[in-house]
Amino acid sequence: MKLLLLLLIPCISFSQQTYDVIIRNGKIIDGTGNSWYYADVAVKDGKIALIQKQITASATKIIDAKGLIVAPGFIDVHGHIEGSIFERPTADNYIYDGVTTVITGNCGGSADDLQQFFFRIDSMHTSINIASLMGHNNVRRMAMGLNNRLATPQEQQQMEAVIAKAMKDGAVGMSTGLIYLPGMYSNTDEVIGLAKATAKYSGVYASHIRNEENGVVDAINEAINIGRAANIPVQISHFKLSGPANWGRSAETLSLIETARKEGYDVTIDQYPYTASSTNLGVRLPDWALAGGTDSLKKRINDPVIHKQMIDEMLQQLKRYKYKNYSFAVVANHAADSTLNGKSITEINQLKGRKSKPREEAETILELMLAGGAQMVYHSMSEKDVQFFMKYPYNMIGADAGVATGKGMPHPRTYGTNARVLGRYVREKQIISLEEAVRRMTSLPAQKFQLKDRGLIKEGMAADIVLFNEAEVTDKATFENPHRFSAGFKYILVNGRLVIDAGKHNGTRSGKALFGPAFSNH
Repeated sequence: MKLLLLLLIPCISFSQQTYDVIIRNGKIIDGTGNSWYYADVAVKDGKIALIQKQITASATKIIDAKGLIVAPGFIDVHGHIEGSIFERPTADNYIYDGVTTVITGNCGGSADDLQQFFFRIDSMHTSINIASLMGHNNVRRMAMGLNNRLATPQEQQQMEAVIAKAMKDGAVGMSTGLIYLPGMYSNTDEVIGLAKATAKYSGVYASHIRNEENGVVDAINEAINIGRAANIPVQISHFKLSGPANWGRSAETLSLIETARKEGYDVTIDQYPYTASSTNLGVRLPDWALAGGTDSLKKRINDPVIHKQMIDEMLQQLKRYKYKNYSFAVVANHAADSTLNGKSITEINQLKGRKSKPREEAETILELMLAGGAQMVYHSMSEKDVQFFMKYPYNMIGADAGVATGKGMPHPRTYGTNARVLGRYVREKQIISLEEAVRRMTSLPAQKFQLKDRGLIKEGMAADIVLFNEAEVTDKATFENPHRFSAGFKYILVNGRLVIDAGKHNGTRSGKALFGPAFSNH
């Protein structure tokens, strides 16, 4: 009799188990890439506590997920949220797009002090989890300003020490933005040295490569060679081909990644599902013109001889990339005159009463730079190339965006990236399967950036979970009307707490800072 009672004790305690959340009747896509299956999911204390066919226990919240996909929360591998997350900690544009974790600090730009950054994240509380890379441009600027020269041995040593500290503070790796100040002035050896310093702490090297246009092959090879020399995993950011001169080269560029992988190098890529990019207006100028920062640039623009040289080189670039004019370049945000937001350089040039000629449009660009520059949207890619890259299995999804604050005319990827993949490229065009898309948004980035308790619907993992209707999920943001949230996400949990409840953000801020493998709480 005593033995029988002892055997019954576990059953009694199990039946009395109370969970925080139980998700019932859902179709689970677990993030592995395997086929969906039906099961219930129970959440307790921020973790996935139980997955089985039927969970009969009680819970504080029970969600009927009939007709919905239950998937791991999406991990956006390419964010720029350093400032905007503190302005809008609820991160609505990400949450409504199914994103529960953002990796920020990309393109060589991060917070200067990651220890302080992470402290602010956890003090303020955010609706999303945040991991960060350490930006090369920040490191170089702190060591040697915005100067157009190579680093001295002492400066190189100083930069490597900053990288080491950042890794100990919790960075998941280092990023470069080799078309931006001041990283554009570094050589490959400088970056290899910093990548080696990152590799000592098991980090990743993520790169906005030196050229995504005519020089794209050399730029991809440089990133691969840095990974090879430093023995570090490589992530090539927003993989693309810009400019009509390069459309159709997708097989050529992707083969470089495939070859590197066959040789045993951990090289992966990410992508946003649009034919337009977004960055600053300054990239249209020659690199040398930007040295020293804003004051130096203004001085050069106001020098007639240098001014003409800049215009001539801008027009050469335009011709080289086979653009007829600057109509592909649209202002997203010009602080000095918001009435220009949403207008192309060609349209702005006409508003100024100038002739519709490339030289006149280049003059308009320099005027905008004198007035403080602008954030731009560049319609510069081919849909065929976008679809070709989308099929590649080692390609993740990243919006390349910040937290939306409702200002300007931002790229619609700020709001709709993940929903667009699921709606346009999975459901409508059937470029990839739903299971594969979810894998690219979840377990693949979690593995790459070593977020060991994220990216899978699995017992013991963090309860970052998205529930969406696969027939309804769609992006609503457009270039003409970008401030529109995605549709189709019904429930979203971050660290076990509901943030989207019945399709509405409830204001919950249950996200936290996520730290890299070398983090030491000092």
